[in-house]
Amino acid sequence: MDSVDKIVLCMQQAAQQQKQTIPTAQAVKNIVGLSLLKAMQQLFPDLSLSQQQDLVEAYREQYLLHQHLNTPLYDGIFELLIDLKAKGYTLAVATGKGRNGLDSMLQITNTSTLFAATICADEANSKPDPLMINLLLDKLNIASSDTLMVGDSSYDLDMATNAGVKSLGVSYGVHDPEMLLLSNPIAIVDCLATQLHPHI
Repeated sequence: MDSVDKIVLCMQQAAQQQKQTIPTAQAVKNIVGLSLLKAMQQLFPDLSLSQQQDLVEAYREQYLLHQHLNTPLYDGIFELLIDLKAKGYTLAVATGKGRNGLDSMLQITNTSTLFAATICADEANSKPDPLMINLLLDKLNIASSDTLMVGDSSYDLDMATNAGVKSLGVSYGVHDPEMLLLSNPIAIVDCLATQLHPHI
């Protein structure tokens, strides 16, 4: 989903609300994919845990206030997901979003029936810890050797490595190709839908 601009705006406004130094857009992009508390700890390392938790709550408030801002699926992704499921692939989600946020997005994008399982940052350790992937593999009874993690951040790809799973990077999300390459994906694609399925 193309949610970067909304995340940057909400994070910067949360910092302003809490009277903290406003992080740059690039600094916010660098933490996308982490759980909220871990993200605050990276963005605001000199603050107390209590202050970091206050920023988490402020961010959640801002995200709700900006529900009107659209975060659409990237072009061709909906069709790709339908095609992959029809071909017998098992699809799952491991996300830095909280459960309420993910469920809302799945409903808005009409994609909830496409995924066999989902797990969120408030249900497991934050990326790049492998727990989210390991829990999904256990639930779905799928071997790590039969699994591919697709992600737009180094946290996604490092989580895959830590879980013994291959990864595929996409360059149009939060981390640039040079950063993604450091996590040793099998490949990096610039447009997942059209490069994997040119007919879409």
